[in-house]
Amino acid sequence: MAAQHEVVIIGGGNAGISLAARLQRYGIKDVAVIEPRDHHLFQPLFSHIAGGRAQAQEAIRSQESVIPQGVTWIRDAAVGVDAKANTVSLESGSSVAYGQLVVCPGLQYDWDRVPGLLDAVHSPFGASHYEFELAPKAWSLLSAMRSGTAVFTMPAGPIKCGGAAQKPMYLACDYWRGQGVLDKIRVVMVQPYPTVFGVPEVDRELDRKIAEYGIELRTNSELVAVSPAGRRATIRNNAANTTEDLTYDVLNAVPPQSAPDWLKATDLPAAGDAGGFVEVDRQTLRHLRYPNVWSLGDAAGTTNSKSGGSLRKQVKVVAKNLVAARKGKPLRAKYNGYSVCPFTVSRDTVVFAEFDDRYRPMPTIPRLPTWNESKLSWVLDRDIFPKIYWNLILKGRA
Repeated sequence: MAAQHEVVIIGGGNAGISLAARLQRYGIKDVAVIEPRDHHLFQPLFSHIAGGRAQAQEAIRSQESVIPQGVTWIRDAAVGVDAKANTVSLESGSSVAYGQLVVCPGLQYDWDRVPGLLDAVHSPFGASHYEFELAPKAWSLLSAMRSGTAVFTMPAGPIKCGGAAQKPMYLACDYWRGQGVLDKIRVVMVQPYPTVFGVPEVDRELDRKIAEYGIELRTNSELVAVSPAGRRATIRNNAANTTEDLTYDVLNAVPPQSAPDWLKATDLPAAGDAGGFVEVDRQTLRHLRYPNVWSLGDAAGTTNSKSGGSLRKQVKVVAKNLVAARKGKPLRAKYNGYSVCPFTVSRDTVVFAEFDDRYRPMPTIPRLPTWNESKLSWVLDRDIFPKIYWNLILKGRA
């Protein structure tokens, strides 16, 4: 007979752990988290690691240490969901039955969508700070540069914290300026959208920093192929339908991303959703066809920019609504599309972008323009947020 739990959560990242802790605080005692990894990562620090402003050990802890007391940890990987039978299939061959299911497995990296990219980031001249193991390598390469060309790329489509693609670039430029070599390094940023970010107030501040560092910004453009042996990146301008080849000395690339393949194969995504994101009501985060299924975080089919800040809001919504649904009460909690991205534009300042799912400013404190470059925002992002994450968010208290 399959194991059974009142609430089963797929994914032991930020979403799964903080939700499990909050559900316990709301009185649900039988919660299980499906997570195969034995370590837990704080991903916002990856950019700081790649920019030489944090150590790798600051971003990792054992999974066992973050599992809330009383929550069942199923050390296995989900490989399927039968939403009609209320069961989750596991990689080991067993299954778990649920009363309520929360799907938050995060995203997968689709390296193969860019020919040569995986080999390139594992070559002596490439890295990707979106991989924990490669973030220290990114700083090793960037800090050793004294001349040449550095290329930073971001893919189109939903990804984890899109603004994070730019952060190591600004940190590196400020470092090179301090070393007196910035004018000898050609810096190219490849951005798939018409502007550097999409929030006009934030764009103006980032454009100012781009001009200050002499960065060449390629908008409406994507990395479409890499030749690791020739250190050549092929960039396509989607607006002009042209391509150019850039020879690089360092390439820091962000891979295309989508929901895990096993999730795409279920009937939880909307019909025709190639990304495989779970079909939910964008305010209540409840599945549109299965009332005992919920999703939040990177794998949810919401329109917001995917970030830890948006997730913190979503966790509260799912927890409150799931408890209400079990009692047959109306779902009163609503997610408002909020997201946040702190841009590390120098080695001690941050541009703090808070916005909604239509990329309109949405500051936590009304009329406070947080998008202005600030040293206080740096302290908040680099020093305070990690403490809040480990000590409050993962315990369901923030």
